[in-house]
Amino acid sequence: MTEFVFDHSPARRDSDSTKWQKYADRDVLPMWVADMDFASPPAVQAALAERVAHGVYGYPDPLPGVVAAVTDWLQRSYQWQIDPAWLVWLPGLVCGLNVACRSVGQAGDAVMTATPVYPPFMSAPRLSGRTLITVPMQDTAAGWQWDWAAAEAALTPSTRLLMLCHPHNPVGRVFDRAELDAVTEFARRHDLVVCSDEIHCQLILDQDRQHLPFASLSADAAARSITLMAPSKTYNVPGLGCAFAIIPDAGLRARFSQTMRGIVPGVNLFGFVGAQAAYGDSPDWLNSLLAVLRRNRDRVEAVLGQLEGMRVTHSQGTYLAWIDVRSKGWANPVAEFEAGGVGLSDGADFGLPGYVRLNFGCPLAQLEEALARMVAVWEKPHQ
Repeated sequence: MTEFVFDHSPARRDSDSTKWQKYADRDVLPMWVADMDFASPPAVQAALAERVAHGVYGYPDPLPGVVAAVTDWLQRSYQWQIDPAWLVWLPGLVCGLNVACRSVGQAGDAVMTATPVYPPFMSAPRLSGRTLITVPMQDTAAGWQWDWAAAEAALTPSTRLLMLCHPHNPVGRVFDRAELDAVTEFARRHDLVVCSDEIHCQLILDQDRQHLPFASLSADAAARSITLMAPSKTYNVPGLGCAFAIIPDAGLRARFSQTMRGIVPGVNLFGFVGAQAAYGDSPDWLNSLLAVLRRNRDRVEAVLGQLEGMRVTHSQGTYLAWIDVRSKGWANPVAEFEAGGVGLSDGADFGLPGYVRLNFGCPLAQLEEALARMVAVWEKPHQ
């Protein structure tokens, strides 16, 4: 297997990186937004360079190669055979969440999701003229789980859409078959469409876990599903602007596509190129990445998990750690850590104050420095 470099990364502090620009003039390590500090796969870089050399960058259509790369990857990874006609290309996954909200039901209908969750799950319904219903997840000995009794109690007659984050951001859960079957049963019983955000599906860290695409579970799950995927998180190409929805039901797909018209731009030319190289030509790189992320995850849990009063959720998937810092009673945990030189995501943005989220998709030396700074903040005597 080719050796890939993950413990040195291109300098980003003075680049156009959103992640690093946030703290451009401060000694703060950015460990917040879900954007890794690793270079993208060599196959992706080579494909982009070749396309740049062509010299003409007109309006693109997806060539058969990128469609085949996606469909072959789904078949190879999940034994999920999709019809290429089910694909709807998008310039990003967040706009897919918003289009899903607008294309299911009518204005004023309700959308349900479980918190804590990726912030656009809460903003997309509101921006779409829908009512948001949030159901707090249960933090159990077996991990964070949907609370179906609470979901039943919160459901309204106007609820039309259930938004599933799978694997879950920020708690890092990789839901198993029984949990997904419960989603299917709830949706079937209440005639809900399920929008399943599966952008982290390739980032499974626990080797006894496997991602199961929601729509692959059964004909009923497929018929009521909008699956959102993208190469952006796994291959670190969010700046290329390429994602896609998989919508087996023709009527639902038509409504989704109609909602996009005149509003949602096409996919970036280089997004198609990068996606084809990522899904088709980068399996060895991905295997190496996963080994590095497992190591980093274990280091986060070892260092922060021994701090009195701090609790780190075990991340079964993603490169994100969900950390309970409520024992300190801080009004603003993010500000406390920023003062100590580490930039984290605020749990309040995910619907659960008192937590922070840490991105460990970075070289080990950077991670170790960030962890040392967090330990110093935590152990600093109360002023």
